[in-house]
Amino acid sequence: MNDRFPDDSAAEPLVQRAAEAADPSEEELAVDPAAMRAHYRAEGLTEDDLAAHPMDQFGHWFRQAAQAAVHGFVHEPNAMVVATADADGRPSSRTVLLKQYDEQGFVFYTNYDSRKARELAENPYVSLLFPWHPMARQVIVTGTARRTARDETAAYFRTRPHGSQLGAWASEQSSVIASRDELESSYAQLSARYPEGEQVPVPPNWGGFRVAPQAVEFWQGRENRLHDRLRYVAEPDGSWRVERLSP
Repeated sequence: MNDRFPDDSAAEPLVQRAAEAADPSEEELAVDPAAMRAHYRAEGLTEDDLAAHPMDQFGHWFRQAAQAAVHGFVHEPNAMVVATADADGRPSSRTVLLKQYDEQGFVFYTNYDSRKARELAENPYVSLLFPWHPMARQVIVTGTARRTARDETAAYFRTRPHGSQLGAWASEQSSVIASRDELESSYAQLSARYPEGEQVPVPPNWGGFRVAPQAVEFWQGRENRLHDRLRYVAEPDGSWRVERLSP
C-alpha cells in the first residue's frame, strides 16, 4: 500500500472547512445538546470516488486526516473507538490508537488481561470507529479480531518509547487498584530495574489484535443531514460489494 502523503492541495478544502468549523464565537456556543448544530459543507462521496479495496480507500482518507492533523485540525487521526461485547452481549467501548493497517486489517495493542481483550476472547466480533469530526467524516468497521503473532508484537514493542514499555508492565489494565500511588510505585520500581537504554522485555500478557474487516463504511457529512454513506461488504469469494446507505 502506498503510504505517501498527498500534497497539501489535496487536503486543502477539508482543512479549510475544519478551520471554519473550529472557531465559533462565544455568542454561538450552546449548552443545550438539542440546540447544537453543525452545518456540513464538505464535498460529497460517490461510488466513482472509491478505491476497489476498502483498505486502499481507508489509506486515502487516513492520509488526508493525517494531513489535517499536521495543520492542527484533527487530533490523533489514528484514534479509534473500539467496541466489544462479552459472551452475554453486554457492550463496552473505549478509545484506542491504531498502530498499523494493511490489506489484512487494523492492528492495535493492549494488555491481554484488559476488559476488551477478555471480551474478545469470549466474542471476537468487534467494531471500530474513526471519528474525524473536523472533516465531517467517519469510518466504521465491523469484523473479527485475533491476536497478532508474538514476533510481530515484539517488533512493535521495541519501537515504543522507554517509558511506554515500562508502563505496559506497571499497569494491570482494567484491574482495580488502591490508589495512584500504587501505580506510580510500580512504575518507579520498574524504572530502577530497567533504566533508560536497557532493553525492556515484552510482557507475556501484552500484545496486539488484528481486526479483519467484514464491512467498512465511509461516512461523509453533507448539507441538510443528507450524508453520503458508502459501505464495502465482504463477499464469500474475497471480493467486495459496495452499497449506499440512506443517511
